[in-house]
Amino acid sequence: MKHSKFISFFVAFILIGWGGHSYAMSFDLDSIAEWGKFPRFAVKTYRWADKFFNSYDSTYVVPTGQRFNVKFKMDSWLDTYSFDLVDDVSLRMVSFPSTSAGFWLSYMAVSVGYDVNLSRWITGEKRTRRRFDFHFNCGLFAAELYYIGNDVGTHITRFGIKDNSWPVNLDFNGINTRMLIFDAYYFLNNRKYSYSAAFTFGRVQLKSAGSFFAGFSYWYQKYNFDFNRLPYEMKSMLPKEWNYKYAVQAKNYGLKFGYGYNWVVGRNWVVGISESPTIGVKRGYISVEANPKWSFSMYNTLRVSGVWNLRKRWFVGIVGRVETSLIYDKEHTLLNNTADVDICVGYRFNLW
Repeated sequence: MKHSKFISFFVAFILIGWGGHSYAMSFDLDSIAEWGKFPRFAVKTYRWADKFFNSYDSTYVVPTGQRFNVKFKMDSWLDTYSFDLVDDVSLRMVSFPSTSAGFWLSYMAVSVGYDVNLSRWITGEKRTRRRFDFHFNCGLFAAELYYIGNDVGTHITRFGIKDNSWPVNLDFNGINTRMLIFDAYYFLNNRKYSYSAAFTFGRVQLKSAGSFFAGFSYWYQKYNFDFNRLPYEMKSMLPKEWNYKYAVQAKNYGLKFGYGYNWVVGRNWVVGISESPTIGVKRGYISVEANPKWSFSMYNTLRVSGVWNLRKRWFVGIVGRVETSLIYDKEHTLLNNTADVDICVGYRFNLW
């Protein structure tokens, strides 16, 4: 068999993230092992990795037993930006809300799908947000890579002296923000708690449990605000050294600490919560600084979810996420929040 070695290695590799059992595979493991020395090695490697990375206490967590799932997903999001400046000047912005929807097909750890921007159809405005997500999750640890971008505008809601700021109803399109975030973290109570059961629908939590987790985080920030588009009376209250433009570009390195808990609130119902602050350092510049500098940085991720499983086949999930980033120096503080809500209905199945 000309390609048997490649096929066996590929099958063993992608199944590590799934943590399925031998009876749920498309090929019988014992049959693959009989193909030769390398297939036998690949099967042994997979079985070892499956046991090492996905050993749960079956009283608390079980696999779904299905390799495929198809789901309809609706995603809504918005961003907020809160500036606190010198002389107690405050500026508050909220992005235009946006909603997309589409279908996704998943096989083990691989997913493909297509979303349609519903906000564009409903309002006629070309409002989009660029977002990319990649997740790898096993019993011991999780890794995430995601990208968030907004270059379509916000809405200024308040401006002025902090204790006496006035409501504002002003569209502001002079914005371009980008963030690339990578997280990798290890679950301490990994035999009883499953992050995937609450947030990625890859396992089923049978009994309530929680876990502390810790890991590493890297995030890249690039923000640009062009305040030349504001009325003069508002521009005049901004720091003069900004010259009506505010820019941030920084690489952040931090340690992530957190805690997650899954409540099994009824038969087939799970409510999950996960809170994870990140503390680290950044190297970059803010506004008119000529040279990159090292400084302190903070980031926080809060997640909540509700999942309903029916006989491990049908599932309905709602996942909320709030990302909070803090940027500051002696002259200002910027608090950026990104709020995201996903609602999905899915079905798990096997084709063989």
